Amino acid sequence: MRSLGLFLLAASLSHHAAAFYTGHPDADHNSYAQQLRRRNVVYNGQIADAYDFVIVGGGTAGLAIASRLSEDSNTTVLVLEAGDTGDAVADSINVPVNAYYSGLPGTPYDWQYTTAKQPNAANRALSWPRGKLLGGSSAMNGLYTVRPSKIEVDAWASLVDGASDKWSWDALFNAMKDSETFTPPSSQVQQAGDIQYNASSRGTSGPVHATYPGFMVPLVGNWTSTLADIGVFVNDDAYGGNGWGAFVASSSINPSNWTRSYSRSAYIDPLPPRPNLSVLPNATVTRLLFDTSNKNNLTATGVEWAASADADRQTVKVNKEVILAAGAVGSPQVLMLSGVGPSDVLQAAGVDVQVDLPGVGQHLQDHISTQVVWTTSAETANSLHAQNLASNSGNSPAFLSFVNSATAYVNVTSLLGPEAAPQLQQQIASALSSSVSNLVPSTSAEVKQGYELIYNTTLNTFFTSPIGFVEILFSLTGGEVDGSYTVAIQAALQHPFSHGRVYITSSDPFDPPVIDPQYLSHNADLVLLREGLKLARKIGNTAPLSNALDEEVSPGSSVQSDSDWEQWLASQIGTEYHPSCSCAMLPLNQGGVVDADLKVYGLGNVRIADASVFSIEFAAHLQAPVYGLAEQAAKIIRATYNGVGWPSANQANASSANASTTSTGAPAPTNEPQKDTSGATVLAPLRASVALACIGALVSLVL
Repeated sequence: MRSLGLFLLAASLSHHAAAFYTGHPDADHNSYAQQLRRRNVVYNGQIADAYDFVIVGGGTAGLAIASRLSEDSNTTVLVLEAGDTGDAVADSINVPVNAYYSGLPGTPYDWQYTTAKQPNAANRALSWPRGKLLGGSSAMNGLYTVRPSKIEVDAWASLVDGASDKWSWDALFNAMKDSETFTPPSSQVQQAGDIQYNASSRGTSGPVHATYPGFMVPLVGNWTSTLADIGVFVNDDAYGGNGWGAFVASSSINPSNWTRSYSRSAYIDPLPPRPNLSVLPNATVTRLLFDTSNKNNLTATGVEWAASADADRQTVKVNKEVILAAGAVGSPQVLMLSGVGPSDVLQAAGVDVQVDLPGVGQHLQDHISTQVVWTTSAETANSLHAQNLASNSGNSPAFLSFVNSATAYVNVTSLLGPEAAPQLQQQIASALSSSVSNLVPSTSAEVKQGYELIYNTTLNTFFTSPIGFVEILFSLTGGEVDGSYTVAIQAALQHPFSHGRVYITSSDPFDPPVIDPQYLSHNADLVLLREGLKLARKIGNTAPLSNALDEEVSPGSSVQSDSDWEQWLASQIGTEYHPSCSCAMLPLNQGGVVDADLKVYGLGNVRIADASVFSIEFAAHLQAPVYGLAEQAAKIIRATYNGVGWPSANQANASSANASTTSTGAPAPTNEPQKDTSGATVLAPLRASVALACIGALVSLVL
């Protein structure tokens, strides 16, 4: 994810107005549609009556899994995506810098969720953008490619039986490498940004491109040296299992044409026609249908969907499995609409209970953030961008690939100091009983036990480790304040002790669910984020970075005491757009929803494969681990049906090749620019009418 503003939407979308249509936008883009139809996207709504695998959600994980499963030509795969294709807004997706200046939040390509009012965030209902188009949030996020650390992943795998061989760091590390092709930065960009990396930790032949922008704002070069001067570890290999400290992150950018590399462009568009793969946009899943003859292990026999709230409901039959990949909001919502979830929630919503599974929607965790802002007379991405527009000189594709990437994951000792850190740890330990009693939004003893398990893992495994509890991000894309350009240093809480839930209040699938993350309900989260913001101010006041910064304009000099910070941040925080854990992989008796094979408890042939199955919020942007999760999920599923067992992914892949005819052209990295039917590269220069001003808190988008 990437630091983003809450845009002046009316201005920033004005030049795109013609691209937004009612109904199906692509009806007016026939030539483009004809080209992309060869790439397995269904534009006429016609699909088969039955498929072996039906994937709910064509986002970050869903398209990756569909691509991998359909490599076996004797396996049929359908993806049902609620949103549109994204063809009509290709420039907003493909040009990386457009994430800041003409992005998709607030448009029909965004679910436009809001949270319940948050008592500890000035009683505000906060925006929760999520991608509603092919590619999901990978088509609209800030392009960060950041991995979690070995300590976190191994801790997650230890919480459920049978997960150590599938979800340990070694397994997920290899899967993340399988998903990517890493390209080092140019020598000029590397020098300008003081970038350090270890190519041996990166993938070499995966579908998703990861590299550094083709242009680097010079201020980025001061980042790691400034952090080093205040004692923060500078990491020269943040991708090999130790993801803490300060570094300049890579981004999901294709260096051949400086476009966004996301799940559709990586896993679907490069494919030749696959007659066994159908990707259907504008298809909202309304519920799963079950054979209930075995009450202890229901079998999904069909998936019901509709093109809109007013359209007829249609059903596609399932021969083998349903795979939910609708994200931390969508996957629990679909389960509950299908009668699988907490019985009290289902009954209150008027849904017949098929499986009483109290953990569905629970354990919801998210990163929250806000920022300290300074004016500057130095060059920023925004000032350079505006100068190019004003001079009519245009902006090169390399320049338009610049996205924020300087970051640091700071541990508790660095945040609080060696004396205060143990004191806070003891306070958190002492608050366990009251937290379980008062903060868990469930009456289920199993869910409460799960919260206690996650709480103790966070406290006893992560708290005294090098793992970052706050991410510090450097933003160079902010707007003007009183005629001066700005830069910001953001702080984002990574391991919250405050957990929330997602739940339905209606049986209507077109009614949004309630999202209540219970931000800052645990006092430790407030303390850690407060100290992160103090550190952000300290960084901005430390040379060499301070030499380029002028006046602090937010929060400003009036905020000094702990109570000042706490009152101010409550009115400023927003999501960093990394929701997860709402269908947690935990034991059933600890509020779990899926087992180590991603199978939903009580359902014989339904799996979940998205960020909702993480039981621990990682100190990372979630795009990279979700791609790894998808790669691993596909291996597990293919091993199940191709006659070989786990754990050897290599054996599974070999058996796949032997047991079935593989479709021509598995997804692989493409270095070819995306083109429209006229042959023009799909990379339009920004028009002068693009809004440059940003308002509100800068936040980070994921997935």
